[in-house]
Amino acid sequence: MQYHLNFNFVWRYFGRLGWGLALSLELAAAGIIAGIVIGLVLALLAHGRGRVVRGLIAAYVEFIRNVPLLLLVYLVFYGIPSVGGFAYDATTSFIITLAVYAGAYLVEVFRAGLDAIPRGLIDAGRAIGLTPLQRALYVQIPTMLRIVLPSLSNAFISLFKDTAIASVIAVPELTYGANWIYTNTFRIIEVYAVVTPMYLLTGWGLLLLLRQLERRFALRRT
Repeated sequence: MQYHLNFNFVWRYFGRLGWGLALSLELAAAGIIAGIVIGLVLALLAHGRGRVVRGLIAAYVEFIRNVPLLLLVYLVFYGIPSVGGFAYDATTSFIITLAVYAGAYLVEVFRAGLDAIPRGLIDAGRAIGLTPLQRALYVQIPTMLRIVLPSLSNAFISLFKDTAIASVIAVPELTYGANWIYTNTFRIIEVYAVVTPMYLLTGWGLLLLLRQLERRFALRRT
């Protein structure tokens, strides 16, 4: 039996793909923002605290980095509510998972960024009488963020692609929309022939925007 391409069903339900793409971007944005908060707080704690605190943070980082994201999604969505006796919707569950996942990677990114800050900037802040908190807020964190901006860009694009995993818990993002169309029309080739360029073009567009942002805020070497 010869297969004939027919994109009519895909275009008929294209709205699901469009809304799914928008949700994928929202999930990635929420995940990276929450991940930045988690990673920054833990990196600051690890940078200046004792061995016990650093050990606990290292254990969190190693656990998250060595467990597949898919398993974490199932653990947060099915495991934690069943033990804790509460429930949350699939979208909230996935954002929590993505934030915890991103935070573990960003801890190391931020810690490396803190180590890369020129010592002279910190000494200058100390010389003009800034307190340790003021040096962190006005010198270390802004400088570190500019140093690690390329790594943050890569993390955001990676998280955008990882949002496809949300389809396993029925979050209606782009891959879930593609699966829904395929299940109801049996046009798998046509569906993924459309969805694949959507991921590619969106990722490429994000990369261009983020590269512009990097050039805008990059530290100037003199």
